[in-house]
Order: sequence, then structure tokens, then C-alpha cells
Amino acid sequence: MTGLLESIIRGLGSGSVYALLALGFVIIYKATRVISFAQPSLMLAGAVAVSYLAEVTGFYLAVLLAALLIAGVALGIERVAIRPMVGRPVFVVAIITLGVDVVVRVVVNGFIGRDVRQMGDPWGLRQVTLGPLVVQQRWLAMLAVTAVLVTLLFLFFRHTRYGLAMRAAAFDQETALAQGVSVGAVFAMSWALAGFLAAIAGMFVGTGQGVEQLTWIVALKALPAIIVGGLDSLGGAVVGGLTIGVVESLFQSYQGEFAPWLGQNFAVVTPYVVMLVVLLVRPYGLFGTREVERV
Repeated sequence: MTGLLESIIRGLGSGSVYALLALGFVIIYKATRVISFAQPSLMLAGAVAVSYLAEVTGFYLAVLLAALLIAGVALGIERVAIRPMVGRPVFVVAIITLGVDVVVRVVVNGFIGRDVRQMGDPWGLRQVTLGPLVVQQRWLAMLAVTAVLVTLLFLFFRHTRYGLAMRAAAFDQETALAQGVSVGAVFAMSWALAGFLAAIAGMFVGTGQGVEQLTWIVALKALPAIIVGGLDSLGGAVVGGLTIGVVESLFQSYQGEFAPWLGQNFAVVTPYVVMLVVLLVRPYGLFGTREVERV
């Protein structure tokens, strides 16, 4: 039982990172109806920015500055590359985000180099004892920070003027425009928020293991998370991310013992297996809005 609980906590920690990335995907999708494939590069850029800033400032200040920096980068991407494409087919805009992802990763890779850049985080691989459980400090930090950010995000959407504007634009852009909501500002805000969350996620991905050029691959696990939770559901993004993290962790811990016939490293593909199972049962995700089209 102790090993099971430790595995679940580890999964909730990694799932928190997937949840932050998934929230960025969902926020942009709700505002623009486009899945932004630039999130992996923004996550990588955030991790690298933290690693550099931590060398000249304290770690926590470096995280805040890096998150604001990547939010600004995402804002610039929206203004330069995405805003001119408004009105074009969604598929075209999605392809543009793929191109942006490649460009940003190429630039960021130049700052990484061939070696692994250390994050300079205060947790590393240190462990803490919680009763009979022994867990790494970074998993607890991931859970705590994600809980705070998710709470603030939901309060922002429900109780602030800009949050209400984003909700209105996500519901119906034409009606929001008629009511005086600046849809362009909503698009910009969605990208800035997604960039901010991606940078925080990137910082956590690099804790205890550093940042390298292939670190961006971790962000791909957020795609099954948003499919599981529902493309247009913020709460679903959180649930989907945590679910993917826990399932992956459980397979890492017990698959070799109970299902060795699945081969080594089957845990790597478990996020996509979970996604396929959910799609077979609920094509719109666990919390996604079912779309009904009348012909």
C-alpha cells in the first residue's frame, strides 16, 4: 500500500505539469477554436529562461520573470503570426502554430547547446517523509503550485472583467463583439496566459533533471490530457492531466510485475491508450461539450 500511495503522489506531481500545459491548450482553443501546437516550444523556452535567470537572481524571482517573459513572447507570436490569420480556415492557423513551434525551438536550442542545463531549483531529487511515505519534494511543489495557479485562474475567469470577456468570446464571438468585447484583446490574453502557464510547466519539467533539446517532448503528453478532459473544458484539462500522470506512474511502477508481456517502457504510450479508450466511450471527452449540428 505504501508503494501504491507513493506512486500515486508521483503521478499527481507529473500530472500537475500536464494539467498546466493542457490549460494553455484549452484557453487558446476556447478563445480562438484553434489548437496551438506552439505550447511545447513555449514550455522549453520557459525552462531555459529560468535556468539562465536563476544564475543572476534568486530562483523564485527567476521563475516569475521567466513566466512573464514567455507570456510576452506568446503575446508577440499572437500579434505577429496569428492575428493576421483571423478569418482563415482553422486548419491553416493550426499549421502556422506548428511552424512557430519549430522556429522557437530552433532558437531556444541555440541557448541550450549540447549539454544539459541545470535548473538551479531548490528541490532537486531530495526526498521528504510523510508518515510512512517517502516522496520527492518536487512532486509536492508541483501539486501545491498547480493548485494555487488553477484556483487563481478560475477566480480570474469568474470574477474579473477580462475573465468575463474571455468567457463571452469563447461562448459566441459575434455576440461578444456586439456587446463591445474586444475579441482581439481576448485572443492576445489567451496566448499570454498560455505562455505563462507553459513557462511554469517547463520549470517543473526541468527540476531534478535539467533541460535539454528534447525536453519539449514532455509537452506532447498534454494532448491526450485535453482530449480526455474535453477540448473546451478548463476543469477537464486539470482532471485529464492528473489522470494521465497517475496512470503513467502506476504503469511505471507495476507494469513490469503484473504485465511484463507488454514490453519495456509501455508507460510511455499509456497516455495515448487512455485517450483512445476515452474517445471510444465519450468522443467529446469526459467534460467536453457535445456539439450537435442540424443539417
